[in-house]
Amino acid sequence: MAVFLYRIGRWAFRRRRLVSGLWLGVLVLVGVAAAMAPSGQDEDLSMPGTESQEAFDLLNQRFPESDSQGAEARLVFRAPDGQRVTARQNKAIVEDALGSLDGGGQVSSATDPFKAGDVSEDGGIAYSTITYTVDAVDLTEPTKSALQAAASQARDAGLTVEIGGSALESEVGLGGTTEIIGVVVAAVVLVLTLGSLVAAGLPLLTAFVGVAIGFGLIAALSVPLGLTSTAAILALMLGLAVGIDYALFITSRFRDERAQGREPEEAAGRAAGTAGSAVVFAGATVFIALVGLGVVGIPELTKMGMAGAGAVAVAVLVALTLVPALFGVFGRRVLSRAARKAGPPDSGHPHAVPAAAGRPGLGARWARFVLRRPVRVLVISVLGLGALAVPTLSLELGLPGDESKPVTTTERRAYDLLSDGFGPGFNGPLTVVVDTSGSADARAATNLVVKTVRGVDGVASVGDPVLSPNKDTAVLTAVPETAPNSAETKDLVHDIRDAVSGVEARTDTDIKVTGKTALNIDISEAMSDALVPYLIVVIGLAVILLMVVFRSLLVPIKAALGFLLSVGAAFGVVVAVFQWGWAADLIGVEQTGPVMSLMPILIIGIVFGLAMDYEVFLLARMREAYVHGASPGEAVVSGFRHSGRVVAAAAVIMISVFTGFVGMDSPTIQTMGLGLAAAVAFDAFVVRMAIAPAVLALLGHRAWWLPRTLNRVLPNVDVEGEALSGLPSAAEPHAQVPRLPVGGR
Repeated sequence: MAVFLYRIGRWAFRRRRLVSGLWLGVLVLVGVAAAMAPSGQDEDLSMPGTESQEAFDLLNQRFPESDSQGAEARLVFRAPDGQRVTARQNKAIVEDALGSLDGGGQVSSATDPFKAGDVSEDGGIAYSTITYTVDAVDLTEPTKSALQAAASQARDAGLTVEIGGSALESEVGLGGTTEIIGVVVAAVVLVLTLGSLVAAGLPLLTAFVGVAIGFGLIAALSVPLGLTSTAAILALMLGLAVGIDYALFITSRFRDERAQGREPEEAAGRAAGTAGSAVVFAGATVFIALVGLGVVGIPELTKMGMAGAGAVAVAVLVALTLVPALFGVFGRRVLSRAARKAGPPDSGHPHAVPAAAGRPGLGARWARFVLRRPVRVLVISVLGLGALAVPTLSLELGLPGDESKPVTTTERRAYDLLSDGFGPGFNGPLTVVVDTSGSADARAATNLVVKTVRGVDGVASVGDPVLSPNKDTAVLTAVPETAPNSAETKDLVHDIRDAVSGVEARTDTDIKVTGKTALNIDISEAMSDALVPYLIVVIGLAVILLMVVFRSLLVPIKAALGFLLSVGAAFGVVVAVFQWGWAADLIGVEQTGPVMSLMPILIIGIVFGLAMDYEVFLLARMREAYVHGASPGEAVVSGFRHSGRVVAAAAVIMISVFTGFVGMDSPTIQTMGLGLAAAVAFDAFVVRMAIAPAVLALLGHRAWWLPRTLNRVLPNVDVEGEALSGLPSAAEPHAQVPRLPVGGR
């Protein structure tokens, strides 16, 4: 692989105008396609195979005139202090507002709160339920405007009016101050690391190109593939972070090769063959982990994985082709100012200095510090990460609803009003679907179900059954006494299912409990069940891949255990902030609760690839030094001397990018941003830069041992670029190297 990428790097350098033009053309084409494509819409979260989803499917079949997961809105009215909403004047205001609704044919029904009895006991709050014939994603702007106009009309008349439900749900917006700050921090780190504005700008430029292409592809394919705004945000986050890092690694290696006196084209080829090989490996691991999310069975998670994997694939292609091409475009300006003045090490320039001269860098000094105290560093690092991981034992999974939105939104205020007027469980009603098609006495069976559900502890009320047009299905609405995301409501769903299971056998009915609350519970439990198997698969894949790369048995095991520590500590931070509320105000989290159920698996998949990224870039130089005769300790120092600073800079950049998304209003994006930032920080600075050298120091030569059987079986992918050592320029930096055949001119 190294030789193949070496040829690609040299070809891209020679044909820099062609390569740059091709990428520019792709960018333009994708932009045009995205502009012409219809805008995608978020879809309802679903999970085929769960009881709640099966019930939704049955409702769509038995109630064809309505959509069981269709859009719904609740207009919540509150009278001024000391007044009742049922007073004649206030009642007229409510009725006028509801009468003004005109959904352009999309409104199915709007209930009268006074006839339906939807008024709180104290008479201060009332609500109307507006149902629509289409999903929330298909509501037109006139329909939404009519709903907002009705609310405004009642507000102007003196009532407090808020809108809940799914009708006004909006996509997560892009852009914001925190994201810009993250990019600015990345730019500063690049300038400090590379010492050149041009060199610092190159990774940013190529990352932006990759992100623009990836984001454009998602926009163009959002409707055919059903990609959501959350998937687009994930692609933006990953594409920007890995795009900058991959370009930084290749740029840094190119400058190292130039410092050894190699010609620009040769240096570009070798940078692509060595650092590029590691980029391919790192990108492949992220790609595999993200695509593997599809096995969980949640369509939304599958789409997020696909979008993120696509963004990473584009970032890898850009790093392998556009980055070497820009080396040729910018020439010596990619080098630091000192290197441009000094010239090659053996050029005879009066300012030239040997590459190894000078005081050892911070990376080498840190490595020697760890080598002198491996046990102490290892114990402190492991205990520290272990302590941070303790909150993970209290991890609770759930899906965010209106209760997790900022209080500035009308949905959150409507949620609070309904909780105050009708109890906390009112916002999470459970739907009991009774299929009586096989029952001899459908009415008696339905009545028995109603009686059974009412007798379950924790049920506040059960509404009268609603029959399907064919009278073969009955639907009950049960309101819990507790809030939707509470543990008590979760237990109640299971209690109801257990209670009605006996009724099924006695009445020949099929009874299912569903509703948004039940669906969220089912999805969260499915995610919990899938977490450990997915983690085992990821760990197994990590061990195998690293065994292939480093020809070692113990190094992959060490890397996998370190990955577990960093992920565990990251989950601990997420639980402490989003579930316990520690420092939640600092990042704008206004409501604590269960952690988004998709996050653990998503973070594991992403961090797995990023962790292998840092592992490869650090240990590749260590193994390279070891196989060339260095002692185990000196090999560790060599790895940190050549790669420590770049890996640290790459980690800071990635942390900055991820942290920039914590300031968004979406709880999903906030959780993802903080979890990924914490995981990268722990993995790069604690696991890879403290635990890894400490373990290697203790293992000595045993760290690079591989059984002969495995050595014969495992393929040689040559991530370190050992095959390049046979090229003429390896021994003679200024030798004229024939151009390898890489295709026609």
